[in-house]
Amino acid sequence: MTFAHGKETVIKINLASSPVSGAADISLYVNTSTLTREGDTHDVTTYGKDDHVFAGGLKAGGFTMGGVYDNASSGTPRAIMSDHETEMFNIVRRPEGTGSGLPQQVITGILKSYVETNPVADMVSWTAEFTKSDAIDDTAQT
Repeated sequence: MTFAHGKETVIKINLASSPVSGAADISLYVNTSTLTREGDTHDVTTYGKDDHVFAGGLKAGGFTMGGVYDNASSGTPRAIMSDHETEMFNIVRRPEGTGSGLPQQVITGILKSYVETNPVADMVSWTAEFTKSDAIDDTAQT
């Protein structure tokens, strides 16, 4: 078994109207990310059963990330995501860093929320939440 350290994670993002290859690397501003994979279940229980019977349905999921705020005018999470709620984004997540054969997920998701938090005794931070749209591309990096 080989373990991977979270500090190697790479996150790239851009609006889905642009090619994935042009996604901006925002890893320097991100300190947490979560990819969620879910699936629908449907109750197909019929008369005479003492227990529920379920069938699988469509897959769903989401992606959240957050980190340290930077007020630069370009290339930062704020510059890329602010005021783009409900728009579709390409997200590239590389949980073991960049390199041939390493895992990567390409997620297309709708920006559900972008939040900036200003604590009195700490640095300004941000979080973003996406709802997955369509299948996740799990093709390893080339």
